[in-house]
Amino acid sequence: MLIDSHCHLDYFEAAELTDVLERARAAGVRGMVTISTRLAQAATLTWLAAAHPGVVWATVGTHPHSAGETEVAAPETIAALARAPGVVGIGESGLDYFYEHSPREAQQQSFRAHIRAARLADVPLVIHTRDADEDTARILREERADGPFAFLLHCFSSGRALAEEAVANGGYVSFSGILTFPKSNELREIARDLPADRLLVETDAPFLAPVPHRGRRNEPSYVAHTAARLAELRGVSAEAWAEQTTVNFHRLFRRAL
Repeated sequence: MLIDSHCHLDYFEAAELTDVLERARAAGVRGMVTISTRLAQAATLTWLAAAHPGVVWATVGTHPHSAGETEVAAPETIAALARAPGVVGIGESGLDYFYEHSPREAQQQSFRAHIRAARLADVPLVIHTRDADEDTARILREERADGPFAFLLHCFSSGRALAEEAVANGGYVSFSGILTFPKSNELREIARDLPADRLLVETDAPFLAPVPHRGRRNEPSYVAHTAARLAELRGVSAEAWAEQTTVNFHRLFRRAL
């Protein structure tokens, strides 16, 4: 069975969510994490987790796109929200210099606050990073000086150096449907070479549907295509790879029961 380690179930209409979850189950997806992009979503996402116990889990946090919308929350505030039932992580937070919907300074302040909150709450941090490899690595290094914290680079599309540094410092890396895109050869090489025990799979639904569904709305059931492509790259069976990534998921997200 597979775990979709990163999706956004709040983007789906309530009336269709039952069918989305059923298609996921039929595709061998035993669970999924619905990810926060704004702290104001906390009540909605924890309700989704409570409505589907053991199948849906949630995070709390502020996406870098939203980092400039309000004052950066204190780490203690974020950590308190993360203690709600069904919440297994903090994020997604990080840096996005491709779109820069929020000022870089606000993104960096928010990123640091979420790192500190993850340490306080003792849950993993889900990191979004795009076109910001150097600053992401630098901030992770600086914040580790105050103590360790668990983290995941989600929807990885950055360079090899960031992936290898993350793994060397206890982090995990998750691959999305981008891995299946025709022009993602460099990304596939990175995914092939990283340690098996540090890899997860995800959809980032409703975005980035994998081949053969590219161009359609993504959903958790499609994580099976990404997992199968990754298994092929690494020369193992899809079943063995599903087991490996599920073990990895539960090692990182220890509250996901």
